[in-house]
Amino acid sequence: MINPSLSAAGRPSAVGVLLVNLGTPDGADFWSVRRYLREFLADRRVVEAPPVVWPLFLHLVILNCRPWRSAKAYRAIWNAEQGEGPLKAITRAQAQKLAARAAAGAFGTRMPIVVDFAMRYGNPSIASRLEALQASGCDRILVAPLYPQYAAATSASVNDAAFAALDRWRAQPALRIAAPYYDDPAYIEALAGSVRAGLAQLDFEPEVILASFHGIPQAQIDKGDPYRRQCEMTSRLLREALGAPPERWQLTFQSRFGRSAAWTGPHTNATVRDLARRGVRRLAVVTPGFSADCLETIREIGVELRDLFRSAGGEKFARVDCLNDSEQGMRVIETLVARELSGWL
Repeated sequence: MINPSLSAAGRPSAVGVLLVNLGTPDGADFWSVRRYLREFLADRRVVEAPPVVWPLFLHLVILNCRPWRSAKAYRAIWNAEQGEGPLKAITRAQAQKLAARAAAGAFGTRMPIVVDFAMRYGNPSIASRLEALQASGCDRILVAPLYPQYAAATSASVNDAAFAALDRWRAQPALRIAAPYYDDPAYIEALAGSVRAGLAQLDFEPEVILASFHGIPQAQIDKGDPYRRQCEMTSRLLREALGAPPERWQLTFQSRFGRSAAWTGPHTNATVRDLARRGVRRLAVVTPGFSADCLETIREIGVELRDLFRSAGGEKFARVDCLNDSEQGMRVIETLVARELSGWL
């Protein structure tokens, strides 16, 4: 945890900020990945299958097969020296840099601000970091899910975990949950600047730019989840900020899980294959639904999608990095946190 100096006795009240992202296994081996997938796929917010059928199928089929493939993918992006994947490393860096900005007076207050980070699935857990923030003297805590677009499977699941942790506490802090920021001008401006910089480094001009978001089951959209609408808004605002003509811009959804249910589309893989077969030879992909690079962006987009595009006839392919802990990315997080802390500082 990134913690200012506070005395053990007579601590002044402090404000806590908890940055939260999806999660990562503790290791890139079968059993670590299996534990991570068990926690992730057992979340009723993520898989809304019949509670009698799904646990049996999960434990007898999926958790005996999928961890082998997922562990191989994680090993390809794993930092063996640090013993962690990029999502955890980047989220920690975001928390460290936000703490440094707070200490330097970015929020215009002398009140102690304690910044920490957590993973919704895996470690460090939301419950453990909320406890650490309370132990540091925080009587007000902002939980900031780093998901630009709201989905019940992501943002609401973070809320569930935070509220479930506090359910066991006798003395609860005041708690705020940061809002999604899919159309926030600071976010769109940072995205546009990052994409411009990424495209400027290429040795080719893309014929098409693909904005790929993580997919969710269509049934969740039909039940009222605003996720697709918010993705469409982000995509449109980003395209307009870049000045990209509509015919050179496409919105798609990736990472479909299972084949029996309909998922949000159009699907990224199918779209990329179709573009290549229709003669598109130069393609760039941006991922505005991710605040930090992870398995889905680095491996799924950067390697698997690139290979698919080339095998279908494409030639030039590029993946633009997420905002991560860049200066642009940190300005977004600082802006959002400052807004949510209004009235507390």
